[in-house]
Amino acid sequence: MTNHLDLFFSAISDPTRRAVIERLTRGPAAVSELHAPHDMALPTFLKHLKVLENAGLTRSTKKGRVRTVHIEAQPLAAAEHWLTTQRKLWEGRLDRLSALAERLEKGGDA
Repeated sequence: MTNHLDLFFSAISDPTRRAVIERLTRGPAAVSELHAPHDMALPTFLKHLKVLENAGLTRSTKKGRVRTVHIEAQPLAAAEHWLTTQRKLWEGRLDRLSALAERLEKGGDA
């Protein structure tokens, strides 16, 4: 799972790729539509799409000359699960640290 998380977080570390993901949450889109708002050459943009696809965040289909990109929810769900687990872990640690600090402040033993 760690490799999948690494790919996921690496893929969304770029603002262009995050913008593509945000757009795809509204539904599938042609590559030309996804490329339009970005001020970069098409080959450069296609590299961004490849990163997203390699991370499992998107898949594409081709009909005639039009390639349509679709979002894949599973990697998003896996990352959300990992983040939720980490948040619970750290909240517990911070609660224990806070309780310890209060005991020490009141002059109690750790």
